[in-house]
Amino acid sequence: MTIRNGKTKNWLGACAAGLLLSGSVLTAQAARAAGPPGEPGPAAAGGTAFGAYLHYGPAGIRRMEELREWLGGTELRVGHTYLPGDRWSNISGQVGFLEEWARWRRARADRMFVLNVPMLELNETRLPDPVVRRMLRAGAEGRYDRHFRALAERLVGLGVPDTVLVLGWEMNGSTYGHRCGPDPEAWKEYWKRIVTAMREVPGQDFRFDFAPNRGRDAIPWTECYPGDDVVDIVGMDSYDQPPARTFDEQVEEPYGLRDHVEFAAAHGKPISYPEWGLFRNGDNPEYMRRMLEWMREHRPLYHSISDYCPHGVWQCQSNPRSSEVFRSELSAPAPAPEPTRPAPPEPPRPTEPAPPPGGPDGSGCAAPADPPAWVRKLLDAGLCARWERRAPSRT
Repeated sequence: MTIRNGKTKNWLGACAAGLLLSGSVLTAQAARAAGPPGEPGPAAAGGTAFGAYLHYGPAGIRRMEELREWLGGTELRVGHTYLPGDRWSNISGQVGFLEEWARWRRARADRMFVLNVPMLELNETRLPDPVVRRMLRAGAEGRYDRHFRALAERLVGLGVPDTVLVLGWEMNGSTYGHRCGPDPEAWKEYWKRIVTAMREVPGQDFRFDFAPNRGRDAIPWTECYPGDDVVDIVGMDSYDQPPARTFDEQVEEPYGLRDHVEFAAAHGKPISYPEWGLFRNGDNPEYMRRMLEWMREHRPLYHSISDYCPHGVWQCQSNPRSSEVFRSELSAPAPAPEPTRPAPPEPPRPTEPAPPPGGPDGSGCAAPADPPAWVRKLLDAGLCARWERRAPSRT
């Protein structure tokens, strides 16, 4: 079985370890292990929030703090995780790790919680097209509304009613059960029912992110777009992989990065990059530099790098050159040195008073330091002063 983005392989490792959470065995969707609102670093300027997918549960929250330190104090404003797509109970939010993420989100007003939500159970079991088609049509008829209403109530109850929901991501591909290709019309109608059901829950302020793969993939993603009234953000998952061989080709390919930006602008929507990173082209600092430049130029609402091997730059040591670019671009600027304060001027030193004319005693005679006795008698009698007063002028 083809492993795309390392998701299923990471789940198998977690499952082998017997990982249990909230009474349910977590599947590949939730356990993208090891792997998008402080102020952003230079490459995230213009109001863009950024983060990284580091782990689905509390470990991901702890690692965000470590990544922040690695970036010299740059805050990760985006917390990004995934609901497991194995069963409806997990899709409806009955997983314990949501409480930890909600606590992280509530700690600061400028943070953003991004949650990927599968549209179908058994989402990573390679469901055949006829089964997917039948399930999409059931969803379009409203048979699964209750699961998404329960998820909305759970999120509102946890105090995160403004969660960004990446619903049915990469729907234009072939990896997931919630793909669009088997029945695009049913898929779009089903998306609308989910959004409507979740928006009916009192207190919600959700934003729904439509995020296909970059490029055409199995079906042009524009054929899956459900409508402006039920989409708040037009996202794109963009990894460094063929068929585009260079970053310029990633920009210009059909349904690529440029088409994404122009499509969102035409529909009056902000853009996002919920998943991005390295992949089949290996350690590629050119891709890393150009992708960060692209986001600086086009100012997405948020972006979240998939930081686990083979995609990542912090947890994955296989990409040292790309890691250096990412760190230099997103690290917080060094604090400016304290301005040098000039030393205060020294107060003027008191000067010794000049001796009076004629000697220090004012007598008009400069007496020796130790005059003889007869001179002392003359000085005591004031003869020098009287003589100076009678002395004729020298003019």
